[in-house]
Amino acid sequence: MSEKTTVKDYLMLHFIVGIWSFTAILGLLISIASIELVFYRTLIATAILGLIFLWKKSSIRVSNIELAKIIGTGFIISIHWILFFWAARVSTASVCLAGMATTSLWTAFLEPLINKKKIKAFEVFLGLLVISGLYVIFRFEWGYWLGLSMAICSAMMSAVFTVINGRLTKRHSPYVLTFYEMLGACVFALLMLPVYAFFFAENGLQLIPTPMDWLWLLLLSGVCTVYAFSVSVELMRRITAFAVNLTINLEPVYGIILAVLIFGEKEKMTGGFYLGTLIILISVLIYPINNYILKRRMAKRMLGT
Repeated sequence: MSEKTTVKDYLMLHFIVGIWSFTAILGLLISIASIELVFYRTLIATAILGLIFLWKKSSIRVSNIELAKIIGTGFIISIHWILFFWAARVSTASVCLAGMATTSLWTAFLEPLINKKKIKAFEVFLGLLVISGLYVIFRFEWGYWLGLSMAICSAMMSAVFTVINGRLTKRHSPYVLTFYEMLGACVFALLMLPVYAFFFAENGLQLIPTPMDWLWLLLLSGVCTVYAFSVSVELMRRITAFAVNLTINLEPVYGIILAVLIFGEKEKMTGGFYLGTLIILISVLIYPINNYILKRRMAKRMLGT
């Protein structure tokens, strides 16, 4: 991959992360609960992609074994999103997004484990740096422990499906992959609706979104899901899962700024929260800088030979 292509890919990745920073905000703007939200989000996304395939008359055929793997990955994505939106509801968008920054730490361990590679000490170090940032946040914002814990679990699910997608994308079109994963996520959310209704929904399920909910759901499904998710999967063909997830750590930074601008005082946190977020941001910046230095050194060695 050329240096020019690498820069373009990373810029596109940051653009996608910028889009994703809206998701927690949209989750708070939508009135229905998290599991119903995920069900409609994935249902609409599946329908949009299905119509695109129908219009283009594209083949979406995959083997039964591969289909099972992709649908199963969709289940993991569904769990990730349910926990993500639930975390924002029980805390704030800022706290939820900060918890998602642990994705890089989970990936540092899971990617080598799944791909049967050696764990890189540098990636673990960056992951631990993220954890130190979270520790600072926990110290100053303990009242949001439930939301932050749910967000951390959501981050683990995100790391799992990102690593799996890093392998699946080598065999399948990003849009075909996204279609079946959204279908799988929709099926999982549908199966979980009775469980949620029995154990958690005191006032029953909210299966009828308001007119404004439909507007936000269409934006969430079309732009933040179909477009952003498909492009991110395509980028994984050239960028490692760890690099993708570490860049996704910028989502809290973008999202927190947007949340404060949109929701005002409700989203304003203590100085400790922003200090922890700054530590997370530093870990994000170190990775591409280190990669750039290593590539320059490698290029000089090759020229020297």
